[in-house]
Amino acid sequence: MELHILEHRVRVLSIARPGLWLYTHPLVKLLFLRQRSRCKFFSLTETPEDYTLMLDEEGYKELPPSEFLQVAEATWLVLNVLSNSSSATNFQAVGVTKIARSVIAPLAEHHVSVLMLSTYQTDFILVREQDLPVVIHTLAQEFAIYREVDGEPVPVACDDASNGFHKAKLGPSPTVHPIQSPQNRFCILTLDPDTLPAIATTLMDVLFYSHSASKEGASDDPDLDSIPFFAFSLIEGYISIVMDAETQKKFPSDLLLTSSCGELWRMVRIGGQPLGFDECGIVAQIAGPLAAADISAYYISTFNFDHALVPEDGIDSVIEVLQNRQESCR
Repeated sequence: MELHILEHRVRVLSIARPGLWLYTHPLVKLLFLRQRSRCKFFSLTETPEDYTLMLDEEGYKELPPSEFLQVAEATWLVLNVLSNSSSATNFQAVGVTKIARSVIAPLAEHHVSVLMLSTYQTDFILVREQDLPVVIHTLAQEFAIYREVDGEPVPVACDDASNGFHKAKLGPSPTVHPIQSPQNRFCILTLDPDTLPAIATTLMDVLFYSHSASKEGASDDPDLDSIPFFAFSLIEGYISIVMDAETQKKFPSDLLLTSSCGELWRMVRIGGQPLGFDECGIVAQIAGPLAAADISAYYISTFNFDHALVPEDGIDSVIEVLQNRQESCR
């Protein structure tokens, strides 16, 4: 397999809900006016707490500072795993569990914090720029590693990757975070970028102006009720959308594309309080057990919490697997 270090240098931000109005104009530009922006990596995720943005430096320039904007200190690099059987244009339907053992678990053992962004087309692993030497050292034996330069993959010299590094020391056990499962049923979709203008009005309404009673009155306990969650990414020309089944009804069905089976997904939400960016092993503690149980997952990290989407018919098994892991770690 190949590990590609993409050219994007990504910032991770949080926009507080009361301040979204201040960012509507730049976000509309990033969403719909590709010819007016040089941003190539853009992801916007709505959660009950806030809006998380992952975007490259060109996109970051579009956002004015304000009291409503929090920016994670680190700059993140984007990794992508390629195999002979993978395709950038076909929905993989296995998500993060496919790379859990080969990438996520080894990085957790070497105390490298990661963020995950699954899309309809592929899965992206984000690591802090300062951790790249450890990442290369850790994964050099498993992968042929390339770094993209001006759009072309250039092999990374790994012959001396072990110089200056020692075998990972056994650190404290990672915190086992609580999980919750809201009742929403989610769709994972894609869209031809040329047809994006056709859903622009609906998309803006859902993201910026839709404040229905059900949205505002949702239970504080995600185990018992649904939660607002909507994810949109436009990365290197490919669009990926996650929305609940009720929200999907607002969009024209002939434009949104999904896998042939039209599968619905349920969510596992990780964290009883904001997770932070320094803790290692959060993704591994979810993806690892699911991979061992051969359960598909689609994973989205946000500024405060992590979210794993799993096939609806497997949600009971997922909860059981993860609860058993929690019990074994006590």
